[in-house]
Amino acid sequence: MINVNDIKNGMTLMIEGNIYQVIEFLHVKPGKGSAFMKTKLKNLRTGGTIERTFNTNVKFEKANINRSNVQYLYNTGDIYYFMNLESYEQLELTSEQVGEDKDYLIENMTVDVILFEGELLGLVLPDKVEFTVTQTEPATKGNTTNNALKDAYVETGKLVRVPLFIEQGEKIIVTTADGKYSSRA
Repeated sequence: MINVNDIKNGMTLMIEGNIYQVIEFLHVKPGKGSAFMKTKLKNLRTGGTIERTFNTNVKFEKANINRSNVQYLYNTGDIYYFMNLESYEQLELTSEQVGEDKDYLIENMTVDVILFEGELLGLVLPDKVEFTVTQTEPATKGNTTNNALKDAYVETGKLVRVPLFIEQGEKIIVTTADGKYSSRA
């Protein structure tokens, strides 16, 4: 059991049967009354975030989360196949389990899988992914508007807004947090 005063950012806790990761916390000691802890928590099952306030005498159960390093192999329809890089066993995930992360998966890419007592909670992608632009409009001469962007499709089918100078076949780097163009590769 963990006292509410001992929580830290990134810690995983069991609260009311759900698994939460602490995003932010603030210990508040008002002039009148007892101290309390304001927290911002991310539900690792649903991905949603909540803000909760707790008294300082509350205790939580720590949730032991396991991370496994896996390699994305391929997908067939709605099933995505991964291989554990330590045990070489294959892991099958549905498109619902993979969610929006499927737009960033390239064959042979290494990602982390987050597990809680055998239950898959999600994937952890690298911060940035390198893609090849498969389709985009050619740059129009004379269009020099500041920060002008155009649509480009990458090899996974994801649509990314890129600067006008990016051509089809070029390699670009995309940030996985927001899906935006970062730079040329």
